[in-house]
Amino acid sequence: MKLLKTLLLLVLIQTVQYSQVNSHYCADSKKKYNNAINKSAAADYNSDTRIDARYYKLEISINMQTQSISGTTTVTLQSLENGLNQIFLDFKDGMIVSGVSMNGNNLGFDHNGNKINIQLPAVFNADDQFTLVIDYTGKPVKDGFGSFVWVSDIPAVWTLSQPYGSSNWWVCKDTPGDKVDSSDVWITCDESLIPVSNGKLEKIDYPLAGMHRYKWKNSYPISQYLISMAVAPYEIYQNDFVYNGGKDTMDVVHYNYPGRLTGTRKKILDEIVPMLQIFSEKFGLYPFINEKYGHAECTFSGGMEHQTVSSMGSFSSGILAHELAHQWFGDKITCRDWHNIWLNEGFATYLESVYIEEISGFEAYQNSIFQKMTSARSASGSIYLYDISSVSSIFNYARSYAKGAVVLHMLRRVLGDDTFFEVMYQYANDENLVYNVATTEDFQAVAERVSGKDLNYFFEEWIYGENYPRYSIKWNYSKISESSYDVYVNIEQDTNSEPEYFTMPVDLKIQTESGDTLVTVFNDAKNQSFIFNIKSEPVYLLFDPDNWILKEHSILTGQSDIFLGPSGFELYQNYPNPFNPSTTIEYSITAAEENNIIPALHVKLIVYDILGLESAILVDEYQKPGLYSVNFDAENFSSGIYFIKLISGDYISVKKMLLLK
Repeated sequence: MKLLKTLLLLVLIQTVQYSQVNSHYCADSKKKYNNAINKSAAADYNSDTRIDARYYKLEISINMQTQSISGTTTVTLQSLENGLNQIFLDFKDGMIVSGVSMNGNNLGFDHNGNKINIQLPAVFNADDQFTLVIDYTGKPVKDGFGSFVWVSDIPAVWTLSQPYGSSNWWVCKDTPGDKVDSSDVWITCDESLIPVSNGKLEKIDYPLAGMHRYKWKNSYPISQYLISMAVAPYEIYQNDFVYNGGKDTMDVVHYNYPGRLTGTRKKILDEIVPMLQIFSEKFGLYPFINEKYGHAECTFSGGMEHQTVSSMGSFSSGILAHELAHQWFGDKITCRDWHNIWLNEGFATYLESVYIEEISGFEAYQNSIFQKMTSARSASGSIYLYDISSVSSIFNYARSYAKGAVVLHMLRRVLGDDTFFEVMYQYANDENLVYNVATTEDFQAVAERVSGKDLNYFFEEWIYGENYPRYSIKWNYSKISESSYDVYVNIEQDTNSEPEYFTMPVDLKIQTESGDTLVTVFNDAKNQSFIFNIKSEPVYLLFDPDNWILKEHSILTGQSDIFLGPSGFELYQNYPNPFNPSTTIEYSITAAEENNIIPALHVKLIVYDILGLESAILVDEYQKPGLYSVNFDAENFSSGIYFIKLISGDYISVKKMLLLK
């Protein structure tokens, strides 16, 4: 089917210079977007907006026999208004408050509704500071990801307060948007146990027979949920991070449960120093260089980026990179509220792939991103969270983690590598954001300042919009002369809910017998056509060949009914799975042949390990439509997770396999 040139836009064969893009959001969508901005600027949750927390000191005594604690929180607060004579702090009702005092004088208070309402002894005006001391006892409630957990068989204690669990075990202003300037955590426990917390260990003393007290000092700003405690009979494994041209070192300390410090564990932990080097080079020196970095083992199934000492229940390169990345994106710069949690989780998830790229190359990075895209397609709702009442919703992997990471992957293509990583560096070191809190608009402002581009369209559709584009591509060509061919491309998107359609730069690769031509077009309409001229007869068109866009798509060539896309191929789950040592992999090709346009399709079937490294090539040949079966013998492979990838043209499908020996 020939397309009339008069209906097509002439596009030069070079990267398009993007102009400002008019928003295509409907009125209701734009109103929702503006409401999101206003909501993000408003006070978070129900914390007391009349005060600013400036300092916390936690003194916790652990009783392993009764599984209870006694504690004292000392908090310095600053008034944010004139005439302040009463305040409240957050603390769960199940705990028992025995007293509140200021300067040694007892204050009136009541404890209900998970808040301590405190009558101040004087009237304070804006900028006035005062310090309260709150004494309490009790058995902390376990909720969310754990908050406060007793492990009887080790024995051990660990905390994971994100998002709403800090006030389960200590008195605070329970919102990530109010960082204190510094903090102390003093932990008293049996001498057989080692208590670990944020910052540097300043002193160990012995207040009671058989008991010791570890005094941890954090000298950097910190959000309440990043303050942690982990207590166990730890085995310590330590490395040094060398920086400043080899002149200085920082302790890298890993606290392991008894019997867990194996050679395999040490090998994994030894990756932290090169990770620190890689991330420091890309995003600025490790943010808490005057203190430490390390891990405290816990029984939580994943990991948690507690400032300077991540709590770890699992040890692998990916999760170690994720939690370390948080020290820049999550701890140094913290999302101001849980609405913007993608600024923490999406960034750390993306840096997993950045680390893979550094150690294994760009193809391994692409494989890692492809796996995240598979999960991101299942995300429901916008990345910006309008409802933060549910812990599982805030920490939904498909949306906050995978799709958030893929947004950064797409922004990298929009900006180009050099500009993108400069944006990431400048964001991580912005003088208004470092050791502070941020919203999506703060990150967007840095990206626009560094790149010189108006990126409003990008953030509107990918952060405040929903879903992803579904493209239908039609293409054809006409011969102008022996060395001149006009290529016609029409890109149409299915109607989406919000936005109606997506605006994105799109790469098109035209394959010819004499070589490939890469063209970038700026697709900013629901139905849009392009024409460009090449010197050789085209054989095939690839849409977004390097998989920069989260999408689904189909391609129609010429007047035929050939469909090259997800429904044209299917990779089936291997069987058996798990397997040992061999398994069968089947796939089908259903694209039809017409007029000898595509007599056979080039198919690759590749096995990758968990790091995205190529382990085996099972198929690499041209194949006609049909059902194919391949045996994979893993006799010489180690136990673990592997991925099988089917590639043909611009179609890619991945399945996970588990080898158990």
